[in-house]
Amino acid sequence: MGASGSRPSGATSDRSHHSHDHGERRERAPRTLRDGAQREGINLTVADKLTIARHLDDFGVGFIEGGWPGANPRDTEFFARAQQEIAFKNAQLVAFGATRRAGGNAAEDPQVKALLDSGAPVVTLVAKSHDRHVELALRTTLDENLEMVRDTVAFLTSQGRRVFVDCEHFFDGYKANPDYAKAVVRAAHEAGADVVILCDTNGGMLPAQIQAVVATVIADTGARLGIHAQDDTGCAVANTLAAVDAGATHVQCTANGYGERVGNANLFPVVAALELKYGKRVLPEGALAEMTRISHAIAEVVNLTPSTHQPYVGVSAFAHKAGLHASAIKVDPDLYQHIDPELVGNTMRMLVSDMAGRASIELKGKELGVDLGGDRALVGRVVERVKERELQGYTYEAADASFELLLREEAEGRARRYFRTESWRAIVEDRPDGTHANEATVKLWAKGERIVATAEGNGPVNALDRAMRVALERMYPPLAKFELVDYKVRILEGRHGTESTTRVLITTSDGNAEWSTVGVGENVIAASWQALEDAFTYGLLRAGIDPAE
Repeated sequence: MGASGSRPSGATSDRSHHSHDHGERRERAPRTLRDGAQREGINLTVADKLTIARHLDDFGVGFIEGGWPGANPRDTEFFARAQQEIAFKNAQLVAFGATRRAGGNAAEDPQVKALLDSGAPVVTLVAKSHDRHVELALRTTLDENLEMVRDTVAFLTSQGRRVFVDCEHFFDGYKANPDYAKAVVRAAHEAGADVVILCDTNGGMLPAQIQAVVATVIADTGARLGIHAQDDTGCAVANTLAAVDAGATHVQCTANGYGERVGNANLFPVVAALELKYGKRVLPEGALAEMTRISHAIAEVVNLTPSTHQPYVGVSAFAHKAGLHASAIKVDPDLYQHIDPELVGNTMRMLVSDMAGRASIELKGKELGVDLGGDRALVGRVVERVKERELQGYTYEAADASFELLLREEAEGRARRYFRTESWRAIVEDRPDGTHANEATVKLWAKGERIVATAEGNGPVNALDRAMRVALERMYPPLAKFELVDYKVRILEGRHGTESTTRVLITTSDGNAEWSTVGVGENVIAASWQALEDAFTYGLLRAGIDPAE
């Protein structure tokens, strides 16, 4: 991620064909550990930050901004442990801090000393570049602010540190007083800053504005510039690329766009654009294909569900639903995809719905490993059955396992059946002490044997799940590994209020993979039973068990 303000980071340095004489480097600086951690709902432990730092280093970023050493014990501990526990292959650690206090001396400033004590080879300094912020927030003069920048940068560089300077609120400050905003850039550049980052701290700028200002500041100051964009207008990625177009060679981003308020420029689409659209190498060879995995791994660490519709790395980024799209993709996938998804470690997916045509079904069959053999009659039956079932409330675009069972039933002329249901019953008992008891009884036939099993659970669906296991695990041992990991209920439109149709989606795991199934019924328990039947059936199919055994 990038640098500026207080955010987590990471960056990658590489050569580009940039024409400015201040260098050919093109750098990416992730700030996920600092800026990203400022997102509401994210609270990173030191262990979390170390894990994310490893992921970012594996991805190939050049810099990882780890936090503000000295500001809190957690960030101080992170720098100490990161240098002991992580053998960085690609990234350098960056410590974030501020310029020295007004009226002081950088060599004696305790906050500046903490930056040196962190051991980080690179330091990012936040500096005021908006005249009103200098006078109202720092409560000092404009001239003293420039001296604070010069003194701190010069001191840190004299101590062997590479220095980046974040010009906070730069674009708003440029609007108010362009001469002073540029004076801050010059002060940092002339004092030895390696790069000066122009920060859209409030996130209110648009791409054309960013491009014009960056081009002007490069021309007027000669400094090597970077960009830090917040996403308050939804333009952070576009603003970042506009700055690159204008000559910026350092970009600050956060993984998955995590950050304060609505977030920061998202590292992954920025990197993908630089590599795939601009043709600039900013990652080590082969690293781009790890992007989807890295994005999802970081989402797991921060305990946020990965965004399904995130560009490049979302599971829906290359998902196709409309029959028209499918027909074209069958001829050439590039007709409806701007890149090959494998370049970023993602995959194309075909979604099956009542919008599906023959091409969608054929492509989905190929994806699932079911050979339809060009049988137009078979494909037509599947299309009609899907449309009929979706009219009843089923949905297959989020339930691949249920669709595969339907597809195999049509293709093979028989349903995959490991057991047959005679009946099931779920009871919820309301006890006088306010607690509830949930019990389920199932009567099944499997391998010619009638089985009756009863189990208790935390809710009627869990009780049914356990009762099925009690009944079947003896005959089908792989069931012991199955775990229900997600459960969603939706009440569909109906004419009779509480009698409305219910749809249930269940996700099950065997420890190695997950699959989703769907059930529809007149109540939540009936719908859940259908989804559970499909989940168990598909799991046994995955385990390679023949129903005839």
